[in-house]
Amino acid sequence: MSAQKLNQRTAAEIARLVRSREASAVEATRDCLAAIARLNPVLNAFCTIATDQALAAAEAADQQLARGGPCGPLHGVPVSIKDVTATAGIRTTHGSPMLAHNVPVSDAAVVTRLKQAGAIVIGKTNTPEFAAGANTVNRLFGATRNPWDVSRSVGGSTGGGAASVAACMVPLAEGTDFGGSLRIPAAFCGVVGLRPTPGLVPGAPDPLCWDFGQTHGPIARTASDCALMLEAMVGLTDESPISMMPPWARLHDTVANVEALPGVRVAYVADISRLACTSEIADGCLAAARALGSAGATVDQASLDLSDGREAYLAWRGAWMVAQHLEYVPSLESLPADLANNIREGMQTSTLDLARAERTRAALWTRLRIFFGQWDLLITPTTLVPPFTLEAGPPRAIGGQLLASYIDWVAPTSIITLCGLPAVSVPAGLTSDGLPIGVQIIGPRFSEPSILAAAQVIQRAIDIGAPPGGLHD
Repeated sequence: MSAQKLNQRTAAEIARLVRSREASAVEATRDCLAAIARLNPVLNAFCTIATDQALAAAEAADQQLARGGPCGPLHGVPVSIKDVTATAGIRTTHGSPMLAHNVPVSDAAVVTRLKQAGAIVIGKTNTPEFAAGANTVNRLFGATRNPWDVSRSVGGSTGGGAASVAACMVPLAEGTDFGGSLRIPAAFCGVVGLRPTPGLVPGAPDPLCWDFGQTHGPIARTASDCALMLEAMVGLTDESPISMMPPWARLHDTVANVEALPGVRVAYVADISRLACTSEIADGCLAAARALGSAGATVDQASLDLSDGREAYLAWRGAWMVAQHLEYVPSLESLPADLANNIREGMQTSTLDLARAERTRAALWTRLRIFFGQWDLLITPTTLVPPFTLEAGPPRAIGGQLLASYIDWVAPTSIITLCGLPAVSVPAGLTSDGLPIGVQIIGPRFSEPSILAAAQVIQRAIDIGAPPGGLHD
């Protein structure tokens, strides 16, 4: 085995080395813990490091292998878990002072699945308070910083997870996505973030587990690692009324072995939300789409207007915010101002507003169903802007155009959420300032094999390298 540290390797490589006894789960865990010790004081990606629990789990994994016991697809692979996802015996604060000492007695269903696959939970990653917002900063732990430029945001709300993977602290991170909370941090940090088809990954004990909005998903440095992690996360459960099995199998093998995309019809649309993005991002995403053409796909620049989803998403999100935080409605003053205002705005959403939003949602679904009758994949920028500075915060205008809402800038991802479709963000190059650009690949429901295969092809064609300045291990 080379001298390369295990935390720098892909999840698939770590799993193979552990299975073959060329490396151990304990060695992989120690390498990740050493990277966290060196980098986390600067990046603040982890808010809780479960050193003792992780080493004990890794030692148990090695002993199980030595006895000839069963070996899951992630056996011995360290993972980080978002600080809104329950972990038994490990603090889960939701980034809030109100839950600073909250230690769940049981794991969320998705954590149980990862552990059953052999993954080693190494700690919890930072998030905006109650995961509300696309900028990872909270009153309890402060801001997470971008490995590519520590003055920049990692986006949100799975910002700590994306930073932990980009900096090679861990190979995999679990997160959640409602309006783009896996895809936006992946784009800002130069990694791969997948929002799966709702229902594939169990959401329990989320109080809104019936909802098609929020879903758990993976972040990794490669599309094939995302596929490997997703395979471990999916499965039927009676804890969710929308739980379903995927219609595909051996997802990792399909993605890892893709060589070309002959016959795949790809549409590149620069402005599904009718909000102009910066020219560097538009150019980078178009180049990524053309890379699929070099791999045998048919790539066309197309037009698709989904901008009516912006207003519908606001109404839908408003009702979701109230339902998700219902127990805090009597004491909104205890919440951060932005979250409290989000809940207040949600409480002003009328039945008529929601009815209009649902009609719009149905119209968008029909529009996209027809669209995917002509094309197999939709390519669009993940974000409209590059990573903004922590000091400035999210943009209120883009290209001189004032945004109607402070979350309008996430419209390319939130509109896709509204339609219940799977989407992945994959690196598409760097800006002139050396900041990552993310391109979003969208397909019909259950098209994870296709969108991840396309992401894999783009990664082979466009290598953005690693964050500069020693901010990766």
